Amino acid sequence: MIGFVGLSHLGLVYSLATAAKGFDVAAFHPDAALAARCNAGTFPIEEPGFVDLFQAHRGRISYTADIGGLADCDLVFFALDIRTDETNRSDTAPLTRLIEETIPKLRTDAVVVILSQVSPGYTRRLVESLCARGDLRSRAVFYQVETLIFGAAVHRAMEPERYIVGVDDPATPLPRCFGEWHAAFGCPVLPMRYESAELAKIAINFFLVSSVTTTNVLAEVCESIGADWSEIVPALRLDKRIGPHAYLKPGLGVAGGNLERDLVTILSLPDRGRADDGVILAWQHNSAHRRDWPLRTLRREVLDANPQAVVAVWGLTYKQDTHSTKNSPSLALLAHLRDHQVRAHDPVAEIDPVQFGWIERCTSPAEAAMGADVLVVMTPWALYGNVDIATVAARMRGRIVLDPHGTLDPEACRAAGLVHRRLGC
Repeated sequence: MIGFVGLSHLGLVYSLATAAKGFDVAAFHPDAALAARCNAGTFPIEEPGFVDLFQAHRGRISYTADIGGLADCDLVFFALDIRTDETNRSDTAPLTRLIEETIPKLRTDAVVVILSQVSPGYTRRLVESLCARGDLRSRAVFYQVETLIFGAAVHRAMEPERYIVGVDDPATPLPRCFGEWHAAFGCPVLPMRYESAELAKIAINFFLVSSVTTTNVLAEVCESIGADWSEIVPALRLDKRIGPHAYLKPGLGVAGGNLERDLVTILSLPDRGRADDGVILAWQHNSAHRRDWPLRTLRREVLDANPQAVVAVWGLTYKQDTHSTKNSPSLALLAHLRDHQVRAHDPVAEIDPVQFGWIERCTSPAEAAMGADVLVVMTPWALYGNVDIATVAARMRGRIVLDPHGTLDPEACRAAGLVHRRLGC
């Protein structure tokens, strides 16, 4: 039996993936209502393939608010999502409390693995604290890097590229139960000291941020000189030093919370003075600048000449195939449009009715476009790419479409008489 503690996005996805690999799973969370909801097959997350996977393997997983359900587990993962505040600083206090309250009630020989993303130094400090409290006894504690992506979490959990495991002593073999779990997923396992594993997650995200930022800078250059970034991308993908899987699609800065958190984490380390952090500050500056592309373009193309324009917005989540609006560029745009009439659509997003109560929520993309002077496609949901553009154009009053991610077909937009604006051209 394998246990999971914490039924947030991370715990829900990894526990179900574990059941799908043939293990019996007990998934614990102290919130009884949440556990009951999950047992009924109603989950607080939106991930492609998740519900189908649950239906296929629900016989191997049980959700419980009774900590006694972990009594037979020889391997227990702590997988509570780490929340961030408005400045993207991590709050590990809920995770620490959950660990301290749960570990004493596990089997004395249970292997403990922390899946939640923590800052460098956290795991070793935790182990030292638990030892001082007498809570570890013969239990071994490991840290494992999670690399889930909102909107593709099920695929990433089921088919991982590699596992990065933080250990106290990299020369010591991993416990058999932990090794058997790894073997079921069939990917390389890289043991390393706690601090190296904790930093490895941040290092991965730093390289992603550097690619995103470089792409956005060059795409903006394309916009100013009349080049087309999409014509340049194939040349970059054929360069072995860059590669076919590089992040080369322009975007609205860095969003979602996880990448921003890692930048803030490194800037917050007490000994960071020994390293030059100028590039991190530059990444943050560029992200904020690029996030405001829709607002700058909207003002230039429409609002400066027509302050009473009706604005249609498609998409509120920070990316497609997720319900998350954390650091969403769409919500950042809406915050500047309070004095304008806005008609918005998103297939899953829930937004604060107090903060955004002035927005007219529509039940379909076509309804949102009705009478609009300008359409802004902020989230590249597949739904929007499949909309009949001619029908949308007929419903609109204006002709401008701002489509930063290139969700719509440019040729179809032109054929419908729309002026189509996107990043990088």
